[in-house]
Amino acid sequence: MCTAVTYKTKDFYFGRTLDYDVSYGEQVTITPRNFLLRFRHTQEISRHYAMIGMAFVKDGYPLYYDAVNEKGLCMAGLNFVGNAHYGKIRSGKINLAQFEFIPYVLAKCASVKEALAELKKINLADINYGGGLPSAQLHWIIADRQKAVTAEFVKEGLKIYVNRAGVLTNNPPFDEQLFNLNNYMGLSVKEPKNVFAKKLDLKTYSRGMGALGLPGDLSSQSRFVRAVFVKHNSVSGEGEEESVNQFFHILGSVSNPRGACVVGRDGYEITVYTSCCNADRGVYYYTAYENHRITAVEMHRHDLDGNRLFSYPVARKEDILYLR
Repeated sequence: MCTAVTYKTKDFYFGRTLDYDVSYGEQVTITPRNFLLRFRHTQEISRHYAMIGMAFVKDGYPLYYDAVNEKGLCMAGLNFVGNAHYGKIRSGKINLAQFEFIPYVLAKCASVKEALAELKKINLADINYGGGLPSAQLHWIIADRQKAVTAEFVKEGLKIYVNRAGVLTNNPPFDEQLFNLNNYMGLSVKEPKNVFAKKLDLKTYSRGMGALGLPGDLSSQSRFVRAVFVKHNSVSGEGEEESVNQFFHILGSVSNPRGACVVGRDGYEITVYTSCCNADRGVYYYTAYENHRITAVEMHRHDLDGNRLFSYPVARKEDILYLR
């Protein structure tokens, strides 16, 4: 279970929660412009846009969960189990594995418009990484400061949805998630009025009752509704600290504490990390389940014309400020 969100004040922000029962040792990873990107069935790319994001680095290759390139184009892959479908290798197409999708698009495209043109050429093939790593069943949110779309590779083929909500979770398919919002159009951040029965003296007894009915469970459909409601009613200043702070509060509304979702006999799904990237400045902020302090990595402080990855392990020890 995961949730991705876009947010715009003066700058444009993009981030997500990664909710899972295990961690693969993900790291904040910068791929510079001259890092050689190799693909299983497609020509390698030796010169490309630089990118920063959270990745599991395997055999020196960045398997990105989410990332932003130097032009401000953002992508995140979220679980879409049971609906995602990757086909066979097709001639005349750019054949990519699921784990190659984010680095390929962010390497070549500067905007959602360019990404949409590239998507017409791409075939996501059923290619495992190897070494016991299966091909993850995902769908993706692709966004810049002007537009967001959802891309789903399903049995019927590639489906692209304009994502005006700027939010993505997991199942069901995105068009069904959007339609479900119709069931909540009566919710409000304001104090409700009695429209139930005017002859009855009904009164509010608490703040926040305008949002009665907003789902609070951890299912993907409920998280979608809750994230859209919180994001679209969110208020913050235009500054960097205010914007980043508010972004983490938005995603905090869908965080997953240990014990609330049991997986198997002894496992628990938790929010492994929460990210927020200033896509205009290339600054990647994150918190981990074990560490609430916001940590930042600045892409443009690194040599982006290099050919080696820069990777930073996630800071997982809680950092508490003790006042003496």
